[in-house]
This record gives sequence, structure tokens and C-alpha cells, in this order.
Amino acid sequence: MKKHFAIFLFTVLAVGLCVPRVFAQASGTVKGTCKDSTGAPVVDGIIVYANLDNGQKYTLKTNKKGEYFSLGLSPGSYLVTLYKNADDQKAGKELFHFTKFQVTLDENTLDFDLKKEQENTAKGQGLTPEQLKAMQEQQAKAQKENNTVKALNDKLNAAKTAADAGDYETAIAAMNEATQMDATRDLIWFKLGDYNRMSATKQTDPAEKQKRLDSAVEAYQKAVDIKKSATNDKDPNAAKNLAAYYNNLAEAYAKAGKVDDAVKTYAQAAQIDPSNAGQYYFNTGAVLTNAGKVDDAIAAFDKVIAADPNRAEAYYWKGVNLIGKATLQGDKMIAPPGTAECFQKYLELQPTGTYADPAKQMLATIGASVETGFGKKKPPKK
Repeated sequence: MKKHFAIFLFTVLAVGLCVPRVFAQASGTVKGTCKDSTGAPVVDGIIVYANLDNGQKYTLKTNKKGEYFSLGLSPGSYLVTLYKNADDQKAGKELFHFTKFQVTLDENTLDFDLKKEQENTAKGQGLTPEQLKAMQEQQAKAQKENNTVKALNDKLNAAKTAADAGDYETAIAAMNEATQMDATRDLIWFKLGDYNRMSATKQTDPAEKQKRLDSAVEAYQKAVDIKKSATNDKDPNAAKNLAAYYNNLAEAYAKAGKVDDAVKTYAQAAQIDPSNAGQYYFNTGAVLTNAGKVDDAIAAFDKVIAADPNRAEAYYWKGVNLIGKATLQGDKMIAPPGTAECFQKYLELQPTGTYADPAKQMLATIGASVETGFGKKKPPKK
């Protein structure tokens, strides 16, 4: 019995001693540091090790020092690709790659030094030291531009979040900081104008309200000037954006009581963006109506109707201004010709619209009937 136990124990020990052989190291480690073309670390970069033998992929991420490390890569030949971030990885926009990097069972080091690689590439292309320097300066400039755009977008997003919550003070502060970072961006000035204009309506102090509107006008004007001076602007929506700048500038003028400036600026928007001229003329009509300039308002709404015959509100507000020219003959109100037709056309286009009841009341005031078939031929009398 003892002999059998001894044999069994020897067998167990033998198996135990074999365990390290079974689980011996069958994979390697990889590590490295990633630097961009300016020598700065690539933070939160993505490194993909793709095994060229079996297609297996390992995705690693750099830390704040641009370093990466991983255990457990099987030996083999790898395609190793560096991406600036996860979004660039999805878009397939790589920074650099190495082909056929051999991973062994030992520790494997692979550094990405884009500045050095670009210098090597330049040497291979036969560039002179002056040409190499020019290329590096161009790359540094591009990197600086990318960093600036990212920082400005962060400010824009922070300002929008604050403004959406009604916190215009924080939004204005963020945009002012953005103008200090780069004063050549029209969008930054445009949004600064927006937040000043919107914040003005919350002010109870007339002087402060006027100050905010003046600031809005100044910011919008800078946006306009920058946009107009962009001779190489390849944005297909450049004209529409410039017209939008003029539109909001005109609104700021209007809120500040500068009616003539507002009308002139809306006209500029309509000229730049004819496809949306109807809206700019409508805004003009609204400003003139509020200013009590009846004849000019009627002319503006006529332009709206010419640009968009189905714009119901234009007929209603033209009718309202025509009512303003009505006269009294005894107890009867006599409205100018075309007044009833304006309200009738509105009701034809918007029988249950916002102004349907007021339009009917206006018709009753001038003794006209509601005809929602205005503009259609009436059947002949039998």
C-alpha cells in the first residue's frame, strides 16, 4: 500500500513539475512612444497592431506622455499603424505606419517619431536643408491650425451649451475668450453678436440693453467684414452665411431703434441671397410696421408676395397696414382698395392659421365678407 502511494505521489509531483513547460511564455510585449511632427506627444492616439500572418488585430492607446504598452501579442510579422485619435481611426486617416514589424517572444519596442520620419523622407526625396526647413515650418503651421480650430470649437460648444440654458453671460465670456485666441474667424464674431443681441432682451436697464445691442452690432459688422474679405473662401454656402450675418445685424439695428440701418441691411441680405429674399423682405416689413411707416411696410410686403405668392402672413400684415390708412365716413370705416382682398387671401391660404380670427374681425370691421375662395374664378350667375 505504501509503495503504491509513493508512486502516486511521484506521478503528481512529475505532473506539477511539467506545468511550467505547458504554460511557458508564448507571446511577447510591445511598447513605445509616439510623437507628432512638432515633437509633441500624441495623446490618446490609437496604435493598431495587425498580424500579417493570421489577421489578428490588437488596438492600443497612448497616455498623456504619448506612451503605449501591451502584453500578450503573439509572435509574427505586423502592420503597425498610428492614428491621431479614435475618430481618425474610423475614418482611416493614419499618421504613419510600419510594415512587417517583427514581434518576438521578448520585449519589443517600436517608437513613432513623425518629425524624424519626415526628415528621412525628405532626405530620400533629395530635399535641400532649406526645403526641408520650409516643409517642417508648413507642417508646424498646419499643426498649430489644427490645435487652434480644436480650441475654438471647444469655446463654441461651451457657449452654445450655456446659451441654450439661458446663461448668456457665460456664452458671451466664452466667445470673448475665443476672439482673444483668434480674431480672424467670422463665425466667432457672429456668435458673439448673437449672444449679445439675445441677452439684450433680458436687460431691465435701458442703458445696459443699448450697450448690449451696440456690442452685437459691432460683432456682427466684424463678422461681415471678415467674410467679405475672404477672397479664397471655397465654402459653397458662403453667400448664404454672409446674408445670415446681414440679417442678424439688421435685427440688432432694429432692436436698437435704428430703423433705416435695419432696412438697408436687410436689403443687402436679399441682394446677396435672392433665394431667401422673401424672408428678408418680410423682416423688413415687420420692422417698418413696428415703426409705424405704413407705406414703406406695404411696399415691403408686396416684395414678399412677389417673391413667394403663398406666404400667407405677408397678405395679413399688408392688410393690417392698409387698415392703418383707413378713413371714417360717419360711423363707417372705409379701407383702401385691396384691404379686404389681403385678409381674404390669408384665410384662403391659412383658414385656421394664427391670424385667422383677427383676419375675420378685420373684415367685419370694414364691412367685408369672408371669402376663402379669393383669387378663384366665380361661377357665372344662372
